[in-house]
Amino acid sequence: MSDTQVTWLTQEAYDRLKTELDELIENRPVIAAEINARREEGDLRENGGYHAAREEQGKQEARIRQLQELLRAAKVGEPPANDGVAAPGMVLTVRYDGDDEPEEFLLATREEGAHGPVEVYSPNSPLGKALLGAKEGETREYELPNGSTMKVTLLKAVPYNAAA
Repeated sequence: MSDTQVTWLTQEAYDRLKTELDELIENRPVIAAEINARREEGDLRENGGYHAAREEQGKQEARIRQLQELLRAAKVGEPPANDGVAAPGMVLTVRYDGDDEPEEFLLATREEGAHGPVEVYSPNSPLGKALLGAKEGETREYELPNGSTMKVTLLKAVPYNAAA
């Protein structure tokens, strides 16, 4: 529990994820009935329908656990202040050292931006960690997967809803 990250979610995202969780939980008896029906077909070693139903049940149970953990640790509320400081829930415009074109992305969990038009980077990613707390105009460094470092300058930071 101590390594659980608090996840910032808008009320809309929280409600959407809660609805998905409720639907998955309601669907448990349907999957169980499917497994039982397939089990009654005979030899389980050669029963593709049974194995497919068990695999589907495993995927659904994993998603249920993921959503339960996410929602339990979620902080639901208004978007962060529009103060030009990089924080979860902000759309960041950055320029990488040596690049002319800026890049824009949402600093949030994949769940938060799952249905949005903008790319999502986690606050726990190397880039996300480097930019957290940065002010507009500030340059930060982060480590790339190959071990080298990259400089990135925060050009703009606005709350996700304000950016839409």
